[in-house]
Amino acid sequence: MDSAEELFARHGIDAVSNRRITEHAGTANHSAVAYHFGTRDQLILAMVDRHLSATGERRAQRLAALGDDVGLRDLVAAGILPVVEVLAALPVPSWRARFLRQARSVPSVVAVLATRAGHPDGLEFLARHTPLSTDEGSRKVMQARVGIVSHLVFGVCAEYEARVEDDDEEGTWLDVGYFLVDSVVGLLTAPVTHRSSYLPRSSVPGLV
Repeated sequence: MDSAEELFARHGIDAVSNRRITEHAGTANHSAVAYHFGTRDQLILAMVDRHLSATGERRAQRLAALGDDVGLRDLVAAGILPVVEVLAALPVPSWRARFLRQARSVPSVVAVLATRAGHPDGLEFLARHTPLSTDEGSRKVMQARVGIVSHLVFGVCAEYEARVEDDDEEGTWLDVGYFLVDSVVGLLTAPVTHRSSYLPRSSVPGLV
């Protein structure tokens, strides 16, 4: 999985063969992916699950500690900060954020992920917990904005991960996390100034 993560991040998921992954992992068994995971799709799902497992426990602890009086900023922080904490704990160079950006943007991979519950960033819980207006138009706008969150989070994290690799970073992963919290809260609370018939398609399963 580590070898696949690096190659996918560097070259793109659709551009890397199973054989190339096994060779990069240092094994002469070119059927190793099939032996350990079954199919290429199952390998990708296993890689996504590894990330979700790493962030899920941290996120559950944060949500459990919030209590009853929960504000939007608290929910957003509980969603985003576990992601950057996990990324910060990876060895340098790391490839996780860049792989996940690929995983949630390549059509072939999105089709695979759509067959299962959950999402590669684990942020779909915001759609369940973010207060939505009773007005149908405003509700759809908010749902669409929630769907944009993972684009923003993993775009920024992937860029910072690359800076860390190049020893060109400013600040820390925690700084990145709070920048994203502020940005997402601003996105979700911005006024709706025009009711357009256009809304981006949500990237969160279950949202329309």
